[in-house]
Amino acid sequence: MQPIKSMNQTDSELWNVHSAEKQAIAASFGKAASGYDQSAAFQRRVGHLLLDRRPDVVTGTHWLDVGCGTGYFTQQLQQLECRTTAIDLSLPMLEQAQLRCQHQGVFQLADAEALPFEDQRFDAAFSSLALQWCRDLSVPLKELRRVVKPGGWIGFTTLAADSLFELQQAWQAVDQHLHVNEFDSQSALLSAVKAAGFTQFDLLLEPVVMHYPSAMALMKDLKGIGATHLSQQRRQGLFGRNALKRIEDAYASFRDDTGQLPATYQVCFGVLKNV
Repeated sequence: MQPIKSMNQTDSELWNVHSAEKQAIAASFGKAASGYDQSAAFQRRVGHLLLDRRPDVVTGTHWLDVGCGTGYFTQQLQQLECRTTAIDLSLPMLEQAQLRCQHQGVFQLADAEALPFEDQRFDAAFSSLALQWCRDLSVPLKELRRVVKPGGWIGFTTLAADSLFELQQAWQAVDQHLHVNEFDSQSALLSAVKAAGFTQFDLLLEPVVMHYPSAMALMKDLKGIGATHLSQQRRQGLFGRNALKRIEDAYASFRDDTGQLPATYQVCFGVLKNV
């Protein structure tokens, strides 16, 4: 059994560049680690859509899973007979991933913006719904380009502008503060891919809609996966029964013919070839 690798001094120094933000994100996901899988239907759906875009896998190829969470897709890659190295900002998430994968593969505490690996170490890389937590998408993409061998496949998903617009509009019935993270536009995502040095890639923006019986059920799922950290600003004010009723009443305007409330994510699917 291999222990989870910690950050070395250089990694720690790079972590400290945005330490407060990174630690807040890691703490949010760490708190959610033990119950994450119960609320992660959206994450599994998107990750499988990305995995379906992979090239034919050669047995024994070495894949990097960036932002592995509880290791669901690390395990999927292992079932394809790939060797895996999985990283995450959150130690509790890595512990869950290691248990899921029965201690097979390498698990390392690391930051996608400063990967602790030598150049051209991996045959391919996979990262689903992790890179939106980076301030500048081009930074982790440059790192992925560096550590993946020439000709290698890099697949990622991230969230784009207007994700969860229904929830944000419902919150406006309570106050004008930010309650849903803002994400990059399609043009900004395209610019980031180009700035990272990629010339051969496919970038597709696709809405993925989940359905909930209530706004509270959606917010419970968001809390359950640890996705409640706000990068732009903090929520203000108290969240009480009156606020919840106003949110539910406002969100009800989106209820569809099935009686469910839609939660629309704008998902960017990126498939990059390292040349």
